[in-house]
Amino acid sequence: MDEIDEKAVPGAATFGELPPKGGDFRPADGGAECTTADAEPVTEPVEEVLAVAQEPPPPEAPGPMPKAPAPKVKAVERESLLETVKTVIYALLIALVIRTFLFQPFNIPSGSMEATLLVGDYLFVEKFAYGYSRYSFPWGLGPFSGRVWAGSGPKRGDVVVFKLPRDNSTDYIKRVIGLPGDRIQLINGQVYLNEKPLPRVRVSDYIDKDPLGTPYHVVRYRETLPGGKSYLVLAREPDGAANNTDVYTVPAGHYFMMGDNRDNSLDSRFSPDGEGVFQAAGGVGFVPAENLVGKAEFIFFSNDGPLWELWTWPWTVRFSRMFTGID
Repeated sequence: MDEIDEKAVPGAATFGELPPKGGDFRPADGGAECTTADAEPVTEPVEEVLAVAQEPPPPEAPGPMPKAPAPKVKAVERESLLETVKTVIYALLIALVIRTFLFQPFNIPSGSMEATLLVGDYLFVEKFAYGYSRYSFPWGLGPFSGRVWAGSGPKRGDVVVFKLPRDNSTDYIKRVIGLPGDRIQLINGQVYLNEKPLPRVRVSDYIDKDPLGTPYHVVRYRETLPGGKSYLVLAREPDGAANNTDVYTVPAGHYFMMGDNRDNSLDSRFSPDGEGVFQAAGGVGFVPAENLVGKAEFIFFSNDGPLWELWTWPWTVRFSRMFTGID
């Protein structure tokens, strides 16, 4: 029989032990009292005390719930960044293909083609019009020499963007006047093509402004090439030195270019080395076919002022010139 913890039942006598002096003893009969003079009576059965003493301890309070695993935020962020980078790369590749093989945007910084093209005009140049050369690629990094799929090449009267022959990097825009084998001469400002003067008719004056904003008139002609192509040209200085020249014979594989603003255009009348028929250092000279970039097709935007001054656009944007073809 297991011992009863004395601390569990205070004052209880054990078997074989006499009751304290002054007390009495009565045999246990299952429910009889066992008393002494100094002890309280024990009323509950021993079995019940045993049951209480042997009762298991109460369960411990549950601890904190384990935390759910954190989502893989970093992995998701890396994947999102990768997708963004891929999208940007694809967009750049598409833009590069369009710029190299289809259309390239240019803006006009000078008045050499006035009044056909004005400073602040933005235009698209068709890259496939005359085939491709290494200058069709950015920075002239094409992997071949000469031209590929050149077709019939430019026609007289086409407005063309080309790389300046003396540095093969600066973009110029002029009108094709002479093809390979043509003979070009200017007499009193009138162009002679293969000894025949190009017909020109005076039209209404062009209104220009001086640096102070004062308007003035400029003589304007409509010039017509063989085949019927016509365009407007300006004659600011009828007696200018470049209005009377010797004969230029265009070499094979080259073109003769002129600006429509005849007295304010550095073009094929001027030699790039300061030597030749018309001496003027820093000119264009004859333009090799390889240097052709493309044909100017249409103006998509035009602004008479700094492009970044958006607040002035309602007054400076030339809406009438937008999305117009180039004659």
